[in-house]
Amino acid sequence: MNANREILIQVKDLCKSYGEKQILKGISLDIHKGDVVAIIGPSGCGKSTFLRQLNLLEKPTSGDIRLDGKSILAKDVSKPEIRKRVGMVFQQFNLFKNMTALKNIMFAPAKLGVLSKAEAEAKAKELLERVGLSDRADHYPAQLSGGQQQRIAIARALAMNPEALLFDEPTSALDPEMVGEVLKIMKDLAKSGMTMLVVTHEMSFAREVANRVLFFADGIVKEDGTPEEIFDHPKDARLQEFLSALKNSLALEIA
Repeated sequence: MNANREILIQVKDLCKSYGEKQILKGISLDIHKGDVVAIIGPSGCGKSTFLRQLNLLEKPTSGDIRLDGKSILAKDVSKPEIRKRVGMVFQQFNLFKNMTALKNIMFAPAKLGVLSKAEAEAKAKELLERVGLSDRADHYPAQLSGGQQQRIAIARALAMNPEALLFDEPTSALDPEMVGEVLKIMKDLAKSGMTMLVVTHEMSFAREVANRVLFFADGIVKEDGTPEEIFDHPKDARLQEFLSALKNSLALEIA
């Protein structure tokens, strides 16, 4: 399905261990430009750990990660440069508490010299409008709801003009009524062609927005396919078990 699109990120035999405990056990896959990849699986299976390797928040134990064909693990590679190109949106927002929404967004591009201060401010205002929060420019994180903070965090990541965005369970810390406003921004980003990898428990998002779903379990990718293949025709027994547990949980919640 991706044969005619350029590969942006290549992962080759990626392993990650913490002491004796092996979390990732040899993951190899290609991410194409414009892919929206949902990463699902049980807690503790290595989903977030995998994501954090892709922009060097953590360093793999072995294997390789290539961005536009060049290894990001080479000694001469600058971590800040990689993080400009591959942005990250965290579960807990990670905003600077002593800065307004506007200042949070403009801080990195101004500090790193990507934009002048005036350009960074103009870009931040443009992004605030894009995420529907122009009227919150002068608010501090403590004055914003969780959903608003996460939208500011997305705008902050976009301020660096990244080639790809990584989302680590971006809605799991939100109250249910705030989830929709964040998912709407993410859907709009997907439509705009942004390359996205999203660790998520939101199966409706994975089904509707992703063009590809990875099922992680036991430190490996157990199944990799379209949403239809993963949700309607799962082949792997562990995936079948996972989806069955989700359906049972949903049935209990509705009851």
